[in-house]
Amino acid sequence: MSSSDDEEDEQEEVRVPLSQRPEWSDVEPIPQDDGPNPVVSIAYTDEFRETMDYFRAVFAADERSPRALELTAEVIHLNAGNYTVWHFRRLILESLQSDLRDEMKFFELVANKGNHKNYQIWHHRRWVAEKLGTIAATSELQFTQEVLSLDAKNYHAWSHRQWALQALGGWENELEYCRELLEVDILNNSAWNQRYFVITKSPFLGGLPAMRDSEVSFCTNAIIENPDNESPWRFLRGLYKGDNEAFVNDPAISKVCICVLEKNKNCVFALSLLLDLLCYGFQPTPDLNRILSTWGFSGSESDQKYANLVCLILEKVDPMRARYWIWRRDSLPSHVC
Repeated sequence: MSSSDDEEDEQEEVRVPLSQRPEWSDVEPIPQDDGPNPVVSIAYTDEFRETMDYFRAVFAADERSPRALELTAEVIHLNAGNYTVWHFRRLILESLQSDLRDEMKFFELVANKGNHKNYQIWHHRRWVAEKLGTIAATSELQFTQEVLSLDAKNYHAWSHRQWALQALGGWENELEYCRELLEVDILNNSAWNQRYFVITKSPFLGGLPAMRDSEVSFCTNAIIENPDNESPWRFLRGLYKGDNEAFVNDPAISKVCICVLEKNKNCVFALSLLLDLLCYGFQPTPDLNRILSTWGFSGSESDQKYANLVCLILEKVDPMRARYWIWRRDSLPSHVC
């Protein structure tokens, strides 16, 4: 245990009740009003009850003072999810024109007490970072990186990180950060999502058209390495969002489908992507005929039957979603039925 932890524990042990503190002698606490006949009274601790009684008093008086700020800290340590207290704390910080860099230290103290998935604290951190402006960019990226090192799929941290990039900057190394995360865990769907966010939102990369070739290469390599990982398949499809012509005409797409199906003809992700290709006008190749022949398809029928066949195959290999594939088969465009 660190020395700071020891000091904090010591402070908690010697806590003096608010009613015995001279600086609070002028305040009349306001008890919680549960009505005349509460059905189920909550068994609050004496410390919690007293602290909230004093907080209600300063809140009712709209007292925006240093002692009120300290009181909000005490309440937050007892219940970090109390959004009213966080809101009032922000009002006090503004009124006192407090140094918000100190507030970041307070935030991290609260967050590191098992509160990394607390909505209220992330909202508060965004408010503070917004006030600090672009000088907070580095600290926000660093903090979220620390949180994600503990839980790589923490939604709050990812959401805050994306906000920070768009509002404060710091895009320069983000693609590399995503690559590092995927090197550690290629199954990290959150890192795949962030990578897509970066290539589509970064003001320095040129958007999808500029990044498509390199990302297709990165993505198809990941698929070949682990075909059962759904994330790169979804990522690959997303690289052609709004451009179905490029999707159909890029030989890398059909190539990765064929490559995977040669090793596992039941791969749902490859078959699903192949179905999309056929629906948008992809012309079957000899390699595709060879793959589909393993399912009893001779290749003598019209090309317009390929999409229908793939749907039938998907109904068999993906029984959990059989009804969906039936719907897809029934909804095939007339030119591919």
